[in-house]
Amino acid sequence: VQLLESGGGLVQPGGSLRLSCAASGFTFRNYAMRCVRQAPGKELEWISTITRSLASIDLPSYADSVKGRFTISRDNAKNTLYLQLNGLKTDDTAMYYCVVTVGGIEYRGQGTQVTVSS
Repeated sequence: VQLLESGGGLVQPGGSLRLSCAASGFTFRNYAMRCVRQAPGKELEWISTITRSLASIDLPSYADSVKGRFTISRDNAKNTLYLQLNGLKTDDTAMYYCVVTVGGIEYRGQGTQVTVSS
């Protein structure tokens, strides 16, 4: 299992970014995918999950801290997870990771840094 995040960067408050997570080594469409983040000096925080695709339907869920601003989606043809970040705040500054549990083992990518600053 490999997860490779990209798309992070430096953005001003109110700005947007789209993070990508390229997955390999497992049947992507059959697994729920999660996004988590870790800000400096803070614990890992769950921010979003998207279910595995059933009858072409994916169900997202979000932490209250990002609901209405972030959108998770997946492209099963490309084995890629996306996280659209809108209305970014300085509190969103963190390393962002995608996570999957396969065979009872949790895998996490190397992360992509998002810095929100004026």
